[in-house]
Amino acid sequence: MEDYIEIKDLKISFKSYDGQKRVVDIDELKIAKGEAYGLVGESGSGKSVLALSLLKLLTEPPAVIESGSIRIGNLNILPKSEREMENIRGKKIAMIFQDPMSTLNPVFTVGQQIIKVIAKNQNLKGKQARQKALEMIELVKLPDAEQIMEKYPHELSGGQRQRVIIAIALACGAEFLIADEPTRNLDVTIQAGILKLLAELQKTLKVTVLFIANNLSLVSLTCRRIGLLYHGQIVEQGEVREILDHPVHPYTKTLLQPLPQTEEEKEAVRRSLSVQENADQGCPYQFRCPRAEEICKKEMPPVHQIGENHEVHCHFLEEGESAR
Repeated sequence: MEDYIEIKDLKISFKSYDGQKRVVDIDELKIAKGEAYGLVGESGSGKSVLALSLLKLLTEPPAVIESGSIRIGNLNILPKSEREMENIRGKKIAMIFQDPMSTLNPVFTVGQQIIKVIAKNQNLKGKQARQKALEMIELVKLPDAEQIMEKYPHELSGGQRQRVIIAIALACGAEFLIADEPTRNLDVTIQAGILKLLAELQKTLKVTVLFIANNLSLVSLTCRRIGLLYHGQIVEQGEVREILDHPVHPYTKTLLQPLPQTEEEKEAVRRSLSVQENADQGCPYQFRCPRAEEICKKEMPPVHQIGENHEVHCHFLEEGESAR
């Protein structure tokens, strides 16, 4: 399939009193047109920073984009001015944020907020804009669209608010949708409904989706490929089923096994909590890795091709993890 998203040599740092710290360091990431790609990582791994960089919403300073390129379709994002990005956000790229209550404006009704977005980006007014807003509410499967239009955000449940956010994100015909942990603040039963909705919309509208989460099981339900992000670097990526059945990187295995089982795993957790993870060189996972040796402290791990669509950044592969 044709690559729709292409990120190359992207390095992003933040300035602080302790100096400049790199939070994103991606050599290459490609997402095909119409594909749902999952990006998984712990809190603080750089997922949201990467998402904001795709929309060019990082504030400089303290954010510093040291190098790299981001291509979305035929657009080269990083050189674009703020005025140019205003015409791209919404029409080409849209984002579903983590917390719908803080995203929606509490003093305007749901209808007013959807209509405002449609009026700005599609030049529709009056009855046409209202009709389009009703269609978007129905698209995200909210019952009684007319009634929902008149409600304020606080009058809706968490799941309903998130569906409204999805409606707003899709209201302008965006080709690329970034879902930044869209089910994080919802209970399990509501999460399932939102995930099913996103999967259906992705297939129906044929939009390209970047699904960000800290839970591998969530992205496995909606995505074809996934990448594991640690300290801003993609340490393993490939087909969902391949990674779930044959995880290679120790970090991936940790995410698939929430509670440590063996003494070796428990010791790795204790070690990771007792040191400050701030490696100037070598593998970013060296402090927590049970396999770590001297070379891990000195050199970045190479890329090993495990299968046709499965690669891992690691110095050491265990028996059975070589290319299949």
